[in-house]
Amino acid sequence: MNEHLSAQLQLLAEPITRRWHGSLLQQGWRLWLKELRGCLPAWLSLQDIPEHVYPWPLTAPVEKTPGEARQVLLLAPATVLVQSLQLPPAAARNLSTVVGYELDRFTPFDAAQLYFVARQERRTPTHLQVTLVAILRERLDQMLIECAALGLQPHAVDVADSAGKPMGIDLLPAPLRPRQRPQGKGLQRSLPWLCGALLIAAMLLWLNDRQRVLDAMQHSVREQKAQVAEIQALRQQLLNTRGAAQYLIRRKAAQPPLAALLNELAACLPADTWLDQLEVNDGADVSFSGQSAKASALITRIKGCHSLENAQFEGVIQPDAQTGKDQFSLRAHLHQEAADAPTTDTP
Repeated sequence: MNEHLSAQLQLLAEPITRRWHGSLLQQGWRLWLKELRGCLPAWLSLQDIPEHVYPWPLTAPVEKTPGEARQVLLLAPATVLVQSLQLPPAAARNLSTVVGYELDRFTPFDAAQLYFVARQERRTPTHLQVTLVAILRERLDQMLIECAALGLQPHAVDVADSAGKPMGIDLLPAPLRPRQRPQGKGLQRSLPWLCGALLIAAMLLWLNDRQRVLDAMQHSVREQKAQVAEIQALRQQLLNTRGAAQYLIRRKAAQPPLAALLNELAACLPADTWLDQLEVNDGADVSFSGQSAKASALITRIKGCHSLENAQFEGVIQPDAQTGKDQFSLRAHLHQEAADAPTTDTP
């Protein structure tokens, strides 16, 4: 059953193989592989299988080549039929099948008598330029028998052009081709690893770029946080300074002016009393000292001062022998009022 399935697969693949061999796509593929091999380093081992060409007819036994090589039998142009055809553009969909049906028109033989290759050369909107290369089956089979007798089992049968160069076709049918590692398998084996390495490198570069962007963003955020903290510190310092200034302004506004205090003291104290010292501290405490004829009555007189409260003597009252008056020292507290409250000097 496996052999039957394999035969069916070969029959299905044969038209595709015929269209592939010698086609422009195959030639472009070979040129691309050649350029790719030139760009890659030597350690990748992407060299194709070496190809050995043997012109027909063979004159001597073929020595077995060391290693694995692709052997190609090259026929002279006189041994085959080469014809240029013009077909409708629709024939390009299944060129080998279309040409196989029309072989009896293009050659004296039918498809059962020939091995042939139809290669598309050029395509225009009106027609398809095709090169037909054909050889009698019995003639090619005889050549292959003679090649086998001389130790050559070709992997492909090509035809030389007018300049003696291979045309890049393969007249050997798929069932007669020896099994061989496909050309470019070293490249095919290495390409997945190369693609994987390139993918990993691309991912690493992407991650490195993302990390670089993330680091730059984090650095920018840190700088912005430092600037915000500095601004907040300056704002807090400004608020503190403003609060302190407003507090001093309120305290100053709540206390009566020194001129008003002196005016009020002059009105409250009797005429036989004078002050030697007057001091007002930040705590709104007022201390003053001096001499008076009746120092003991000063507390009562000071209670009439609107700006002072809680007046009391500091120390004891001592008489002064020179002036005949009493020396005293008093301490009182300034009466705190609102900033807009009327003062003693307000009319």
